[in-house]
Amino acid sequence: MTATLPVNVESEIFYPSADGQPVAETYDHLYALLTTLEVLKQYLTNRQATVLANQFLYYAQGFPKLRVAPDVMVIFDVAPGGRDNYKIWEEGQVPTVIFEMTSFGTKGQDEIFKKTLYEQLGVKEYWLFDPKGEWVEQQLRGYRLRGEIYEPK
Repeated sequence: MTATLPVNVESEIFYPSADGQPVAETYDHLYALLTTLEVLKQYLTNRQATVLANQFLYYAQGFPKLRVAPDVMVIFDVAPGGRDNYKIWEEGQVPTVIFEMTSFGTKGQDEIFKKTLYEQLGVKEYWLFDPKGEWVEQQLRGYRLRGEIYEPK
């Protein structure tokens, strides 16, 4: 008789931390991302929270292709500090707020796909910042979750 040990399927699934794509579209987008990251990190010093930038957010356990890389995300009630990627099911928390440094080229992705996804995940606030002023009036647009639907701020 042969005995087999149960296999932990999750340990066999690889969740990449990089995709080889550039961090930002332009210098203005990169500057906005890094400034937002640093200001939020300083603001949240000594809080039970982390601020991550351009790192994969995995939202479906067992499906490593189901991921996004928010430009900046803030997650409360988790250990402070960086991570190579963020898996909602391991951390037990959905990001509270997400910022996307948007452009005319990413408009559809940011305004439709990501907005819908973040809404469904329960991200409380979603902000679009258009550093070049290409399509967002006044360069900043925010949404707040009311029930299960985003409302403009």
